[in-house]
Amino acid sequence: MNYVELADLLFPNNQFTVEDIERKYPKRNLKEGAQVTRFAPSPTGYMHLGGFFQVLIDYNLAKRSGGVFYLRIEDTDSKREVSGAATIVMNILSEYGIVPDEYQLKGGVTVGDYGPYYQSERVEIYKAYAKKLVSEGKAFPCFCRKTEGLDDVKEKREKKFAVGINEDKDPCRNLTIEQIKEYLAAGKKFAIRLKSNGDGSKKVKFRDGAKGDVEIIENCMDAILLKNDLVPTYHFAHAVDDTLMGTTAVIRGEEWLPSYPLHKEIFDALGFKQPRYIHTPLIYKLNEVGNKRKISKRKDPEFYMGFFGKEGYPRQAVIEYLLNLINSRFENWRKANPTADLSEFPFDGFNITAITPLFDFVKLNDVSKEIISRYTAEQCYNALLSWARENATNDVDYLVKDKEYVTKVLNIDREKPKPRKDIYKWSMFFETFDYMFGVPSTFELEEENKKNFEEVLKNYKKYIDLSSKDVWFEKIKQMSAELGYAVDNKEYKANPDKFKGNVAKVCEYIRVAITGRKNSPDLYEIMTLLGEKQVLDRISEFV
Repeated sequence: MNYVELADLLFPNNQFTVEDIERKYPKRNLKEGAQVTRFAPSPTGYMHLGGFFQVLIDYNLAKRSGGVFYLRIEDTDSKREVSGAATIVMNILSEYGIVPDEYQLKGGVTVGDYGPYYQSERVEIYKAYAKKLVSEGKAFPCFCRKTEGLDDVKEKREKKFAVGINEDKDPCRNLTIEQIKEYLAAGKKFAIRLKSNGDGSKKVKFRDGAKGDVEIIENCMDAILLKNDLVPTYHFAHAVDDTLMGTTAVIRGEEWLPSYPLHKEIFDALGFKQPRYIHTPLIYKLNEVGNKRKISKRKDPEFYMGFFGKEGYPRQAVIEYLLNLINSRFENWRKANPTADLSEFPFDGFNITAITPLFDFVKLNDVSKEIISRYTAEQCYNALLSWARENATNDVDYLVKDKEYVTKVLNIDREKPKPRKDIYKWSMFFETFDYMFGVPSTFELEEENKKNFEEVLKNYKKYIDLSSKDVWFEKIKQMSAELGYAVDNKEYKANPDKFKGNVAKVCEYIRVAITGRKNSPDLYEIMTLLGEKQVLDRISEFV
């Protein structure tokens, strides 16, 4: 068969030749070792934690090496596209301080010389390379009905499909040029399939950035490159785009591992060098009965990235927690460098986890508590107000009107060598400190201690003195001793039956009457903020 004639027959009106395209996309001029990475989401849903997990690797690899991180939108599946999804992705990245070096706004500005960055605007590029493959006898037209471009590779591999030449080779590869002309004259649509050289007898070996040395059976399937609307599949488009855009490392989920042999064969057919692949493990969570399962876009709305901002988690907390999952060395580094900027962490891309990460909200909360505890009161106030403007608009007027008081509340037990760690997200603020904004409605009162409670509170009215913390505590000890409570804790531990309790128990009674809780930040600071009159009013009301 004359393959050049066939290529001209199938693609008579291509806008570009391969030579035209490669002149437009010259090799990037970057220093040695610089990495070019991309985040290439399909706009079929909103930004999910799994995608953001990979973004952090992409971004850090590029930035730490002096390279380029770009955003490419793989929008070739118009049937599943969600309106506005690409804009949401860009907004989420910006919210977390991750601004691509190259990107494109739909219908607007393009930043970078390797666009368009929407695949739907690159169709003529893919057609040029498809024509090249046909002209070299490496691809052929398929007129079979099911050529819409389903990801049959992934499906077959995941089901451990018994590959074999009879099942995987497409019958249309044997059509004569006369038959093809007849089909075209009849108006039949065609897809373009790869003419695979594999027969399933060999294995492809490669070095994965996360999993190390991997062996997978070679591709022997005539996979679809262009669907019958001449829009590319992911397999073909990413090979063309990653080459033209100079991508050096592709970070993607391990579910794509079975597709590697096909991708290698496509790159080889095109004469392209493959980028380095890093196949990251999927993130799991514990379900209701304590078993692990993959996080799901459908079942787990809390793993949409917008959730964390809405709840008020500091962005740094989310990033640091995910870095813990990505790189096992991060946690020890952070402990050794508690105030260091994240850019100082030695992220080289060779220590990415191959172990299945388990997302644990308790651990995220601990990371977030630690980060918020290092904020100044002013930083806390600004972050709280910023969160409220977006997510709790009813509280904004109060926060603005009473900034001084709110800042003082936020400063209780803060800016100290061992700051208190109550809050891990800004949505907790008014709930955590509700007693600072109104009289408690519930009290952690032990029935068996009601008599002692009442005795302490009635007497405390005579001893209250908030002129200084030392004076206040001396008065507490004086009252405690007179009422039969131990002032010396060692003496109390040695002979507890001799006393009604100790000074700590006396403080607990006062604390419950004022805050409703046995545990709270520094009691003296709370009382000085509320003022002596309000403290006495609360105690009287409680009694």
